[in-house]
Amino acid sequence: MPLVGRPKVPKSLPKSYPAQIITELVATIDADQGSARRNDWPERDRAIVFTALLAGLRSDELISVDVGDIRRTDGGGVLHVHGKGNKDRRIPFGRELLDVLEHYLQTRAARFPQSRKRSADTDILSCFSPKTPLFLGADGERITRGTLQYRILRAFKKAGIDSERSSGALVHGLRHTFATELANANVSVYTLMKLHAHESMVTSQRYVDGAGTDTRSAIELNPLYRLIATPPRDPCSREPATPAQRANQQPRSAVRA
Repeated sequence: MPLVGRPKVPKSLPKSYPAQIITELVATIDADQGSARRNDWPERDRAIVFTALLAGLRSDELISVDVGDIRRTDGGGVLHVHGKGNKDRRIPFGRELLDVLEHYLQTRAARFPQSRKRSADTDILSCFSPKTPLFLGADGERITRGTLQYRILRAFKKAGIDSERSSGALVHGLRHTFATELANANVSVYTLMKLHAHESMVTSQRYVDGAGTDTRSAIELNPLYRLIATPPRDPCSREPATPAQRANQQPRSAVRA
């Protein structure tokens, strides 16, 4: 019977985006404010980018998520994600992302007033049917994969940072950044696996290995680091000799006398 070994952790790590790249990407999207082009919708594009960054959604999940999948909480919200393989998960998120999503929905209500429910409810999340798609295309229908990928690719190219992403990685790169930042924050492998919907803990381990948080904490336990706290002696300075040292330093003839 062949032995079953431990699965190998891939040596290559997914490429994530540094904060400066994200800043330039979002600034480029925001520059479309006031555009007369029908296809430009910066509030939606910003909401898509930050949902991928702060909730770690895949492309298919961004497309399939509905307004009713957002639940408001005291500190922000929770997103009910219907993942691949019929694996659902709930992603908590902060007030900042909720503000971005609500602002997008307000612009959406202005673009497509017929999509709102006829009620006096001031809560923008309650103004739409729970089964209404969260992200729409310029035609008012559920956003397509082609539109989703194109809008992000356009922002990368327009910002002049297209070379910063891996080939073919658009939403996937944003999702990788979500996992990488969690690993850098010392989130456990198990928690990362739940939030990122990895099928195997081995996949989540890649991010932890890349962050090096477990090895950093282990290194800090090394007691030899205490030696660095002892200041080195200056070879050019001499401390006063003790009586015993002075006696040993006297010439032999003086001792015999």
